[in-house]
Amino acid sequence: MTEEELRAHNQSAKQPLVIWVIFFATIISFMGLGLVDPILPAIAEKLHATPSQVSLLFTSYNLITGVAMLITGVVSSRIGVKWTLLIGILFIIVFSALAGSSNGIWGVVGFRGGWGLGNALFIATALSAIVGLSVGGTAKAIILYEAAIGLGISVGPLLGGELGSISWRGPFYGVSVLMIIAFLALLIKMPKVAKPKTKTSISDPIKALKYPGLFRLGLTAFLYNIGFFTLMAYAPFVMGLDEHGLGYVFLGWGLCLAFTSVFIAPKLQAKFGTIKSMCAMLTLFALTLLAMGIWTDSRIVIILAVIIAGLFLGTNNTLITTAVMQVAPVERSTASAAYSFVRFLGGGVGPWLANKLAEEFSPHIPFITGAIFVLLAMLVVALGRKHLAHVDKATH
Repeated sequence: MTEEELRAHNQSAKQPLVIWVIFFATIISFMGLGLVDPILPAIAEKLHATPSQVSLLFTSYNLITGVAMLITGVVSSRIGVKWTLLIGILFIIVFSALAGSSNGIWGVVGFRGGWGLGNALFIATALSAIVGLSVGGTAKAIILYEAAIGLGISVGPLLGGELGSISWRGPFYGVSVLMIIAFLALLIKMPKVAKPKTKTSISDPIKALKYPGLFRLGLTAFLYNIGFFTLMAYAPFVMGLDEHGLGYVFLGWGLCLAFTSVFIAPKLQAKFGTIKSMCAMLTLFALTLLAMGIWTDSRIVIILAVIIAGLFLGTNNTLITTAVMQVAPVERSTASAAYSFVRFLGGGVGPWLANKLAEEFSPHIPFITGAIFVLLAMLVVALGRKHLAHVDKATH
């Protein structure tokens, strides 16, 4: 059945069942990001690694995810959405289990890269599938997708903290088991969707970046992801909390992220427009990182700032994803792949840079540097209004 037929078949329902199956799988997929946070200090201790070496867990994951985004369209246009999702999940199952079985930091880092390949195949395809198959328009579909991300990121640290308190290997095995459930659910419940009439080439996402609006949003995400992953990969080392404590802090962060991505972002978008709202959220996030840089020695400030940052990150994630889907005259999957390619490169640089700066200079410097990058992201959006103006028109 074609995407159009599937949508017509489900017009009477609020959302077709397949959307909720993908929603569930997306939650579990994004648990993988938050699950690791509470165990970063434990991995450093057990595997005798430095914080910058442990941060490579994020770097290898994000770099491979970013580069692999270039092939997601090539794969999905040839084998179809369903099998691309399933193969992506299969990679996550295998490589998360292998990471949990490793006895050295470089083994864990390497297997996280394989996990990143599966993640790329899954998340790029999941976004375009939810947008393409859901009822109610692009904006509502993206809010649904961001809600799944928020739930995954918020529940992940709690589960990671609980499993990590037993063993640092626990969260890796936990992801593997949960993704087996997602694999079976998709295998059984997802219908076969017709392949696109035209096959995507590996160069399509690169070519899509020639559109100034899409390029600016990608560059914005690259810069702000350096700040995002400074918070994710460096903050756990300065909080001085155990696995349980870190799990609860990042649970609070994730809940704030999930709440604002679903309920606050659409309201701000409707009242002030996408571009103004995005600039405001990036500025507030930059100020939050700056506060963390000034008061790095205060555990209370760092904990509160991490949780509060979730409010701004959740809102911005929804705003920028919505804009990406509307900013360039290319297939949604191609736009998503192009944007994600650039975005995840920032996620690869941020974690290692933050921990290296702390080791070489001062524990304050990573947060201040992250704030500067996020502020630059805001300027990229603000100075590129003419290339992004039609985004606000499309959302009204």
